[in-house]
Amino acid sequence: MKAQIFNIHDVVLLMTVAECFLLAIFQAVLPVTNRLASILLSCFLLCVAVGSACVLILWNGDVHIHPVFDRHFLPYFLVTALILKGPALYLYVASLTRESFHLQPRHLWHLTPVVGAMLWLAIFRIDSLDLSFRSIDSTELSRSLVDCVWHVVKALPFIYGIAAVLLTKKYQSQLKDQYSDFSTTEPGWLKVLTIGFLVSWSLSGIAHIIAQTASPDVSDSFGIADNYVTFILINALFTYSLVYAHKLLTTKHEPIKDKHDEKLTDSAIEKVQQGMEIQKLYLKHNLNIEEFSKRIDLPVKEVSAVINKHYGTNFFEFMNTYRVEEAKRLLSDEKHADMTVLDVLLQSGFNSKSAFHRFFNRLVGVSPTEFRKNGAPDATLKKAANE
Repeated sequence: MKAQIFNIHDVVLLMTVAECFLLAIFQAVLPVTNRLASILLSCFLLCVAVGSACVLILWNGDVHIHPVFDRHFLPYFLVTALILKGPALYLYVASLTRESFHLQPRHLWHLTPVVGAMLWLAIFRIDSLDLSFRSIDSTELSRSLVDCVWHVVKALPFIYGIAAVLLTKKYQSQLKDQYSDFSTTEPGWLKVLTIGFLVSWSLSGIAHIIAQTASPDVSDSFGIADNYVTFILINALFTYSLVYAHKLLTTKHEPIKDKHDEKLTDSAIEKVQQGMEIQKLYLKHNLNIEEFSKRIDLPVKEVSAVINKHYGTNFFEFMNTYRVEEAKRLLSDEKHADMTVLDVLLQSGFNSKSAFHRFFNRLVGVSPTEFRKNGAPDATLKKAANE
């Protein structure tokens, strides 16, 4: 009977490798509107695939490609893949969320850790036996040099994971500053995925720390958990790229604010008030801050300053507060008693049932239906008193 080569954990790694390669190829040939995001996602998938394959070869003594590659070249592929998966995910998120995002020369600094790691491996001649701590010639110095490599490849993805989560958080804030209507589903799932990868890379870092200080068995448990989480997240990320990513609204880059941005003029405040109270621009569906600024003939930065500093809110909240007031007026007016709640929300400027009910409940304290029921008797009494 042949000896078993793979256990169930190795099979998960193999499935991750195969799936990442297939998804990267599929993503590359798939017709998409955001080609840069597609390329960056393919790069991320390839990094995960190469990293998982190298991990399998490094730690499973029964898996080989070629003796020379396995011992001398594998560390370069492994370290490169593990380091680059962080920047690839971060830049993918940036390409999805930022309008007119392009790779520029300044983005090359993301490659500096890879260059440094390659030089480190070459100068100190670190091979696969050193990386797996199986070298018979290992000394305390050589182990310290190898530890430095592992510190870098574990820490950098974690740092980029934090950066990606913060980027999605900033993106959600910018949506509220620039749009009056948007779906929370797509940004919400993007944030969940970035948090998921942060958790995965945290598990990998914890496994590394435990391996330095405690039982190897506990460290292996965290490492195995990371492999399973990665497999799940890869499937979720690809599904997201197909179903939700193209629906994301992009945000404009926010310029650095200067002292002039902080000054509010009476004329600017008056223009914003007239846009809301006279022009009733909040009744327009899918209104964004750029279109609003054009309608009132005021630069976007001044509109933003008035809303943020004078009214103490963001564009999203500002518009929808007026829409809720309009909905209250329609719901309590007997002349509009034949209007359905759907008619009311559309005429008030909302284009989403969920957004309308969420805002109405939060600002009024009751549902639109309950408000109409409670308001109808009051309206009847007022009419009778007037008669």
